[in-house]
Amino acid sequence: MVMVGPRESATFHNGDTGVGHSFEAHSQSLHLPRESYLQREMSIDRERERERERERSRSRDDDEDEDEGTAAVELAAIMTTTSTPVTPGPASPPLEQPKPNDFVPPTRPSSTPFPNAQQGQTEIRCLTCQPDCPGSEDCIVASPVSTPVIVEQNPVLTLAQLPAEIHECILDHLFGYRVSTTSPSSLNIPSVNARSWSTALRHSRRKELSNLALVCPLWRDLIQQRLYRHIKLKATVHCSNDVMDFFVRHPHLRTYVKHVEIWFPVFQPKFHSTIPGDTSLALPTVSPEGIASATYALPTDNSTLEEVFYLVSMQFPEARVMTLEGGERKKAPRVKFSLASPAWASRDLPEISSIRTLVVKGQWNIIRQPKDWEIISRALPNLEEWHGTYAKPKSKSYLSMAGTLECLDPKITSLNLCLECDYRREMTCPPYYLKVCEQLHWCEKMARAACNLEHLSYTGRVCHTFFDVLAKYSNPRTTRLKTIDITVKNCCRQNAQWNESGSGITDMHFIAAFEQLVLGGIRALDRLKSVELLRIRYVDLDSPVPPLNPYFMIRDGWCSGVWSDEIVAEINRVRPDICFEEMVESFGEVGYNKEGRLVINPDFPKSRVLSLKLANYAMLSGGITIM
Repeated sequence: MVMVGPRESATFHNGDTGVGHSFEAHSQSLHLPRESYLQREMSIDRERERERERERSRSRDDDEDEDEGTAAVELAAIMTTTSTPVTPGPASPPLEQPKPNDFVPPTRPSSTPFPNAQQGQTEIRCLTCQPDCPGSEDCIVASPVSTPVIVEQNPVLTLAQLPAEIHECILDHLFGYRVSTTSPSSLNIPSVNARSWSTALRHSRRKELSNLALVCPLWRDLIQQRLYRHIKLKATVHCSNDVMDFFVRHPHLRTYVKHVEIWFPVFQPKFHSTIPGDTSLALPTVSPEGIASATYALPTDNSTLEEVFYLVSMQFPEARVMTLEGGERKKAPRVKFSLASPAWASRDLPEISSIRTLVVKGQWNIIRQPKDWEIISRALPNLEEWHGTYAKPKSKSYLSMAGTLECLDPKITSLNLCLECDYRREMTCPPYYLKVCEQLHWCEKMARAACNLEHLSYTGRVCHTFFDVLAKYSNPRTTRLKTIDITVKNCCRQNAQWNESGSGITDMHFIAAFEQLVLGGIRALDRLKSVELLRIRYVDLDSPVPPLNPYFMIRDGWCSGVWSDEIVAEINRVRPDICFEEMVESFGEVGYNKEGRLVINPDFPKSRVLSLKLANYAMLSGGITIM
């Protein structure tokens, strides 16, 4: 038995009738030394035996029918117990010896989550009383607890002590998903085009969310990484000097920049100041009716491409994406590559080895001839992806791009071209493309350049000749082409009449040309063994039934879109493991109104169409009315 305290810890009150009972209850838990109270224990035992004898006597008087032999035996036992003198019992065990001071407890391994054990409560306290119960002896006597209770307290975590992954998830919820600029899996997504890159790393409410950097020091770094991940600069001499000065004063922000977007102004206000050099009073007057007396002229403070490349190479060593926006206006000025120098002394641009993706908007104002692309390509030795977008369709765009594709570097693995971004049908082929057809066949030029690519995304005019030439110049054993994404503006047709060269779902000449384009793409898969995604689509924003815009797509072993008996036969021949997800014979409920126009109630008013039979487009050639 274990003793809790010395003898003085227990108190006894003479004259209290409940002393015996309280001591009995307390003696079971305290176990005081037996030798000092031997006489008192003997008297207590005799008193108990006498009480038991009186109870047995009353029981015998009340129950006379009880077995006398049993009562005699019990009485004899009682008399024997009470008459037997109390003999001293064995001595109490010696007190537990304290542990030697040289005992060293084993240390907890460093791999445990809490290396320091939590020490619980060590003092004896009454658990049945209130917290303000004084620590008197009465509470100790009445306490039924003989050992201290160890209570484990959970550690309180603050915001700064949370794992870094939790902070990243919180900020991703506020800022949105961040597209990686270094992982090839994110750069090769066909949907990430030039327009997506402009907003992939830049948040629309970045000014409002900048105050989150004041929450804690950890958030300051995380917020700054997101705020300076994509910066947009104005390509003027004054702005370039301000940017240089800012990042010199804040050098820790330079490594956060991953995408640099630089736009060249195409006009500036014309000042009419009376004092030379004073432009503060020469700004246009703004009134509720608009801007009064505002005139604009060509910019005079624009930076050259050499100065822009020098700024990026010196201040942003971790930049991976660079966007150059040439602007668009009538008779827009061409961006200068270098400062004024003799025509025979052409200088190269400063080298930027960190850039992997180049996005050029308004490309006609920056790249007009193959030599311009060669200068830019030499300055970006590690360039892998090129996005080129033209603001307005013109013959010069096709002609200049055709010459540039002939000298395309083998290091370019992904090409995204948008030559016409007006997604509307046309009644006939425009005159500017007829000029292109008189000089060259654009589809052949693009097909030769696509042989060395891994990913191709194109928006403009195309025909089945593109796939025929691509399959001819591609080696099935060495081809790297994996994805082909084509958005058709119109299908170029040779020797077509003016009324047979339009586009739209009601033009059967266009539907027939689109079918030939799809068949050419399927046949090319016989040699393009590594192609995993093939998408050919026509987009018409003015279409009466947008779900009926023809498209064809092969992805993940499934085929969807337009179909005919010839298309199904070619797929079974080239890729027998590919099958259509769904094949429907009709577009929906078809009828005619009083004017004789076709009325259609499609079965897919909002859902994505998986099957479009090409023969059904013949019903739409006479006009269509949507219910």
